Amino acid sequence: MFKFAGKVLSVTAAALMVTSAISSAQSLDEIVEAAKKEGMLTTIALPHDWCGWEGILAGFKAKYPEITINELNPDAGSADEIEAIRANKGNTGPQAPDVIDVGLAFGPSSTKEGLLLPYKVSTFDGIEVKDPDGHWYGGYYGVLAFEVNTDIVKEVPQDWADLLKPEYANSVALAGDPRAANQAILSVYAAGLSAAGGDASKASEAGLDFFKQLNEKGNFVPVIGKASSLAQGTTPIIVRWDYNALADRDTLNGNPPVEVVVPKSGVLAGVYAQAISAYAPHPNAAKLWLEYIYSDEGQLGFLKGYCHPARFNQLVSEGKVPQEILDKLPPAEAYTKAVFPSLEEQDANKNAVTGGWDSVVGANVQ
Repeated sequence: MFKFAGKVLSVTAAALMVTSAISSAQSLDEIVEAAKKEGMLTTIALPHDWCGWEGILAGFKAKYPEITINELNPDAGSADEIEAIRANKGNTGPQAPDVIDVGLAFGPSSTKEGLLLPYKVSTFDGIEVKDPDGHWYGGYYGVLAFEVNTDIVKEVPQDWADLLKPEYANSVALAGDPRAANQAILSVYAAGLSAAGGDASKASEAGLDFFKQLNEKGNFVPVIGKASSLAQGTTPIIVRWDYNALADRDTLNGNPPVEVVVPKSGVLAGVYAQAISAYAPHPNAAKLWLEYIYSDEGQLGFLKGYCHPARFNQLVSEGKVPQEILDKLPPAEAYTKAVFPSLEEQDANKNAVTGGWDSVVGANVQ
């Protein structure tokens, strides 16, 4: 079910330019001791209700209590994370992130800019999508879905075109600002894939046109959708990653009732990548954090949050995934139509959406 595939997620040679030499080899024990001496890890953009991060953060703290986790802006978008690295190049204080969790398209561009520190975790060989020199690697993926408050929305939309119907006036929101947040940027692409009949070359333009129509019809709500706004009825339909929507469904526990729908077309899978800042104030704590994330324990933490982790196939083949976790995941057939856009396609879409949203759609999402 984990469909990372080299031919689909191809990376151009230019996108993999090496910006610095691989650091000298350290044993895990040496990294642990050095990280404990540093005593702190600064993360950014890790909301506790996203993809199991709450449990993963708790697991790391329990395993390494000597290391304090300093959490910056949990609601930051991928572009915000990259800007935080740029803005803190000479800063060793608490505002400089050590590690980032960004949309896949931000990995190669940040590597070319020299913003990421190459490091290969001990489970590197089992990771399917990665920079060969270890500047970044895919951590998990999900598909974009509709999260629906069925107390308010009685006729649940089943596909993107349904969202244009008049019964969804003042109802549809994105889970981020499409000028900065990877989730929202890819939501535009997914809508465009559906509108363009699966033609990736037309997806960005068609996606912007779709949201222009959605806005003109009065169906689009220019508010960043969250579980709270869903429950309050401000944004009764949110386009967001399936794992976030499923986690909200559990958290809200029927108040209000939530239905999560993977659309019939335009099923887009998004991969998020992990990386270490080239200017990390705590580089050894950062390495230890990645070691934990890509360990069996960390990978199962993603699964508990409804995400498909990088080493999913390997863990299943080795019988390391408890059946109770597998039983809570959506059925495999929901993902059979999932499209994994290449890095080149994602990068082109990111430029088209961030550059064209204001002029085409004209909705200030905040």
